[in-house]
Amino acid sequence: MEPELTVYLSGEIHTDWRERIEEGTRMAGLPVEFLAPVTDHQSSDDCGAAILGDESEPFWRDHKGAKLNAIRTRTMIERSDVVVVRFGDKYRQWNAAFDAGYAAALGTPVVTLHDPSLTHALKEVDGAALATAESPEQVVRILKYVIEGTL
Repeated sequence: MEPELTVYLSGEIHTDWRERIEEGTRMAGLPVEFLAPVTDHQSSDDCGAAILGDESEPFWRDHKGAKLNAIRTRTMIERSDVVVVRFGDKYRQWNAAFDAGYAAALGTPVVTLHDPSLTHALKEVDGAALATAESPEQVVRILKYVIEGTL
């Protein structure tokens, strides 16, 4: 079965939320292709220096890595039909907020995913999203509804 939706899973990399969404859609038999950033933190941080050459200044090392990651992220967001952005409570995910804004600017539907305790902090991001979920299982139900039109 050809995927009906391509979904980019942006955001925190320290919990199993991606796997829960992917497994839930598989169990529901939904035709979804998932895309994601590099979730190995060290690889993501080191890609610029590893590919383009090391830097003695941390600013330039981060700059190279951020730009290479941006090529991947922008390309995948542009290929996606829906972008799901997960915000965790342990780390500030500035990159996830940027991904949500980029997708919204492209007109790509955004679903935010976070605990209720972050509602106030994310009110502007949630305001641009078309749905705000509190669990990966709710995201699966959103995707099921979008694809099948059924509850």
